[in-house]
Amino acid sequence: MAVPLLQELIEKGEEEDACIELLSNILEVLYKAQKHGAGEERHKDRGDTELVKVKKHIQLILERLLHTVNRRVIILDRENTLRSHYVACMAAILSQMDKDHYSSYIKAFPSRPELMDFLMETFILFKDLIGKMVYPSDWMVMNMVQNREFLRAINHFAATLTEMFLSNSSFELQLWNNYFHLAVAFLTQDSLQLENFSQAKRNSILAKYGDMRATIGAAIRDMWYNLGHHKIEFIPSMVGPILEMTLVPELELRKSTIPIFFDMMLCEYQLTESFSRFEDEILRKLDSEVEGGRGDEQYKQLFESILLSCCQRHPELAKPGENFVALVTGLLERLLDYRAVMNDENKTYSMSCTVNLLNFYKEIDRQAMYIRYLYKLKDLHVSYENYTEGAYTLLLHARLLKWSDEANTAPMQGLHSPSLHTQRQLKEALYNQIIDYFDQGKMWEEAIHICKELAEQYESEVFDYEMLSDILQREAKFYEKILKVLRPSPDYFAVGYYGQGFPTFLRNKVFIYRGKEYERREDFEMQLLSPFPNAEQLKSTSPPGQDITGSLGQYIQCFTVQPVEEAKFRFKDRSIPEQITNFYKANHVQKFSYSRPFKKGPKDPDNEFATMWIERTTFVTAYPLPGILRWFAVTSTTTTIISPLENAIETMMKTNEKIMSEINRHQNDPSLPINPLSMLLNGIVDPAVMGGFAKYETAFFQESYLQEHPEDEGNIEKLKDLIAWQTPLLAEGIRIHGRKVTEDLRPFHERMEQCFMQLRAKVESQYGVREMVCFEDRRSGRPRSMAWGPDWDRLSHAGDRQVLAPPTPKPAPRTSESEDRRNERKENRSSTFFGYRRQDLRQSISELPEPKEEKRRLSRNMTESSLGSSEGKQPLPSRDTTGAQPSTAGLSLSPTGFGGRVKSASKAPPLPRKISPTVYETFLEQSDA
Repeated sequence: MAVPLLQELIEKGEEEDACIELLSNILEVLYKAQKHGAGEERHKDRGDTELVKVKKHIQLILERLLHTVNRRVIILDRENTLRSHYVACMAAILSQMDKDHYSSYIKAFPSRPELMDFLMETFILFKDLIGKMVYPSDWMVMNMVQNREFLRAINHFAATLTEMFLSNSSFELQLWNNYFHLAVAFLTQDSLQLENFSQAKRNSILAKYGDMRATIGAAIRDMWYNLGHHKIEFIPSMVGPILEMTLVPELELRKSTIPIFFDMMLCEYQLTESFSRFEDEILRKLDSEVEGGRGDEQYKQLFESILLSCCQRHPELAKPGENFVALVTGLLERLLDYRAVMNDENKTYSMSCTVNLLNFYKEIDRQAMYIRYLYKLKDLHVSYENYTEGAYTLLLHARLLKWSDEANTAPMQGLHSPSLHTQRQLKEALYNQIIDYFDQGKMWEEAIHICKELAEQYESEVFDYEMLSDILQREAKFYEKILKVLRPSPDYFAVGYYGQGFPTFLRNKVFIYRGKEYERREDFEMQLLSPFPNAEQLKSTSPPGQDITGSLGQYIQCFTVQPVEEAKFRFKDRSIPEQITNFYKANHVQKFSYSRPFKKGPKDPDNEFATMWIERTTFVTAYPLPGILRWFAVTSTTTTIISPLENAIETMMKTNEKIMSEINRHQNDPSLPINPLSMLLNGIVDPAVMGGFAKYETAFFQESYLQEHPEDEGNIEKLKDLIAWQTPLLAEGIRIHGRKVTEDLRPFHERMEQCFMQLRAKVESQYGVREMVCFEDRRSGRPRSMAWGPDWDRLSHAGDRQVLAPPTPKPAPRTSESEDRRNERKENRSSTFFGYRRQDLRQSISELPEPKEEKRRLSRNMTESSLGSSEGKQPLPSRDTTGAQPSTAGLSLSPTGFGGRVKSASKAPPLPRKISPTVYETFLEQSDA
């Protein structure tokens, strides 16, 4: 009578506390009776009789109360305290059931649909109780008892599935699907992951309950193979759960379950001659599983060896299987690297691993995953205020989109919400975000490119003139910032990670890093070393040997490198403000050099330049900097040796460029302090300060040197020419210095002038006179800068070529009075070089040479005896020592605004003669063209 009454009350939810207590007492009595009956060895007949009675009672409870208790557990809220008591009763009922009980209980269902409903309900209930545990995690005994009974029940119900729901006519896909998901959930639950427990707790669980993961894993494997031709219905839906199971860190479990993957591949291949659905799903699931903490190096090796072995036994899958295994292991390697550094405080290496992953997904054309990691990378950059890199990262997504009204197919991330329905809308939003990031990163040149593309859309495609006005105003502000806002050039550092102790993405590789504004190398090195506290910093800049690269330790090498600017043909032979040109010297750079001086040959204690050789190492990175990272790996390295003479030429070129740069700065901004210019000029003109170039003369201009090195004759002439061309640059620098010097520094300036006069006399007597004829920029307003052209020696050898005289000017057409006034205003605001105004030029025209001879002289550099002897020399070596002397396209004019003249060192300069103002005006017009 008690059992039917309990059933009625539990179903109604009445007197539940009393019902639970009564049911618990009944189950406890039956448990003791069953145990007592099993122990009656001396009275076997009496014991068997007792057991039969107990089994009948259990059968009654099973038939009347198991389903009722299950339903009550499902109905009650998780917070209800009675729920855990009902679960305990359910586990107690299951614990007292044997094989006969299960069999009779299954047969007791009046129809097949009712049995299927019960199994469905039970599988869902078990999965829910496993996923959201009823008891606290430290109640080990209760949790393990529940798991033990659930495992017995799952295995009994699995047999029912095979017997009653597997044939073609009776196959139930959803029921089997629920079984697999329940079994995997059971296997992967936290309370069974023994490797997370202490050794004592692990031993205790193994001794009492065993490793239940191995048992359920074997059952899952057998149930999969039982499916036969129904397997294809579980591909790709079961790929994720099976992957989750194989990632459990238990060696025997992995060995027994990883072959399921090959069976899935084979099943799909036999039907479709490919396994693309399986491949897509495992790549997608592997990403989330490894990021969530599953998987390790052992799994990667097992996966590779087991699947390759399986593929080799099936010739038709040998090649595609091998490619698939390489793909998955490559992804696993990158994912493990990413996970290892994902939670580091220093996100530098997280960014590297993120780029490795997004590049991988791009190569295998998985756009959704590629975009996912693009936004991970962008968020990392913005969190570290790497706005330039964040902009380049977003640009990769924007480039995937079209200027069209097609719907977005790829998933959108971040602030780019579902309100952006079309590709045009999303691309426009991305572009505006990119422009903001480039602005914050002071990369206004890049922002201008994006503005131009948006302006084209607004003007010609969507005809939104209001947006066009806004974007053009933004673009104009960027142009203004380029000229007016200070942008310090970043330093670049070469960093080598040597030793087997580093992760694979760093091990024995060299990277070029782009430093932040005003970042000192000491601070940069400290950031580098912080993730590797045990790393040793190498003091040498030479590549380490095998003893270091093969060691188990960690060695970091760091030194500053110089960007090697790519030739910009649109800047060639033109004078461009240095605010513009300086940007390209440190940006969009893919080559970097490091120069290491060393001594070679007999030492000269009085002149170190004679034996100062340079070992120049050039590094080429995988991508130009800046880019989507602040660093990129070095892909190739070359080393060249620079002779002392070539080193001297480079040094003179750099000095002349520095003088030009300072002159430009002061010409464009008269408010600049004079101290840097003072130090630069005094260091050159006063031999007591730097020694001047006299050491070059001693080292290279002696007859004995030329006899020993006849191949250097051309380079000697270059060096002489550079020394000679330094004189007019120094003259202009000293003129500006004299104009700005304060009275307190007037004696210093006069001393510098005296030194320069002596220097000038010496240089002009030995190397000839170089003159730079001032001409003015006839365009309005923009300050101009000086720049050394790559074919510097054209000025000194222009006499070897013919230059056509300018054509006879045609009479100028009459202009209106308003045009005359505009031209006058334009003349008054025209920029000039070195401060000369147009009226000053016209006043001095009478002092210029006659046009008959000057038609050639103004458009080239005349060479006389000192350069005529150099005709027929062998071509100069192709090296970056060229580019020392300025020139203007079509006219041998310096981009500083000076036409160059070379005069013989052995003759006195000719007296000036007059030149027609008309001819000179024509010359100026040609120079503008």
